[in-house]
Amino acid sequence: MDGQEYVPGWAGSGRPGLTGRNRGGQAVRFRATTPSFPFLPPWQTAGMDAPVSGTCDPRFAPVAEQFARNFAERGEVGAGVCIMVDHRVVVDLVGGWADERREHQWRPDTLVDVYSVGKPVVALLALQLVDEARMDLDHPISSIWPEFGAGGKEAATLRHALCHRAGVPAIREPLTDDDLWDWGRMTGALAATEPWWEPGTRHAYHTNTYGHLVGEIVRRLSGTSCGNRLRAWSDDLGSDVWFGVPGAVQHRCAEVIWAGPDLTADPDLHLSDLTGDALMTVQGYVNPPGYSSMGVVNSAAWRSAEIPSTNGHATAQGVARLYDGLLQPGRLLSAELLAEAVSPQSEGFCPVLGTEVTFGLGFMPTTPRRRFGPHPGSFGHFGTGGAVGFADPGSGVAFGYVMNHVVPRWQSTRNRALMDAFYEAL
Repeated sequence: MDGQEYVPGWAGSGRPGLTGRNRGGQAVRFRATTPSFPFLPPWQTAGMDAPVSGTCDPRFAPVAEQFARNFAERGEVGAGVCIMVDHRVVVDLVGGWADERREHQWRPDTLVDVYSVGKPVVALLALQLVDEARMDLDHPISSIWPEFGAGGKEAATLRHALCHRAGVPAIREPLTDDDLWDWGRMTGALAATEPWWEPGTRHAYHTNTYGHLVGEIVRRLSGTSCGNRLRAWSDDLGSDVWFGVPGAVQHRCAEVIWAGPDLTADPDLHLSDLTGDALMTVQGYVNPPGYSSMGVVNSAAWRSAEIPSTNGHATAQGVARLYDGLLQPGRLLSAELLAEAVSPQSEGFCPVLGTEVTFGLGFMPTTPRRRFGPHPGSFGHFGTGGAVGFADPGSGVAFGYVMNHVVPRWQSTRNRALMDAFYEAL
């Protein structure tokens, strides 16, 4: 082996493999076949048919092993993981399939819906406007969006919106999926919604409304959409992250394979039987019916729409590079405002998530229940199915993981295996 250290390219076949480095520091590329891996544990070649490619610093080979193991043992279909340390990419792997029929391989530029990984991104767009002195965190939303003050929301502030205390995790007016594609219709219905509690007095996760709430604040302050605002700096950052994927780019989108219940098709679900927090929670998921992506996620309409809390699309490297940008003081946000954004702003029981939660301003600080890294200053956000983006300033780490087999939970054996393997190697 001439002292080369590398990770497998295709478990069980002879396909192009990975680039690694030998002990002399020289880059090496190889073609992998099953007989070439006598040194690999049996799980890495037994019964696998998922292509894996990319680059991995030999120090972090355990991450590549766990990435391959996700396909062999944990039901992964298609995915990417990218990790940067001190602004240098040390892991950048893709594997599996971009479609349920397993006909199209996952590529480095494959985009996929990352769900709530997009919440900190739309929050970042609003925070940048705070940095530009366009609005103060504690100014009422109605000062720039007068219609939002309806129904007793006149005191709701930008801070309340960013940390899930604004009182509108669900829209009360019944809506259709035709409404979902109409930004003005959605934000108008949100503004008219009577709050589910007095803004600022408690929190509940704004599962889907978060993007329209914060996104309309961004639009009113900047005069442009979240998607346009994001593109203004993400290309320079090398961050392949989108709100509203243009038709010319949609060929890069992976199919999402939804492996959870479809609430919109549940014959036993009757909103008229629900009240209070139960009604609020369910209505937040299914009004409009496709608000959580169920039934529409792979449509051109969904991909091209801007629903920033739920339908941001990204590559793993795009997510990692965004968080790496946040580790560069002043590049995306001032150090002072970032420190405030990633600190606890609201803590307590959340009726939507059904557990104790700590919210920052769009970002979630690391907690023992939802760990991003071993250092207390880590911050980021998970997405439905297990996609995750985070930064760990204490280690100089920026991490992105995206996938298309969606079991509706934030933490999974797949993302946890990658994160744990990385930190053990670090």
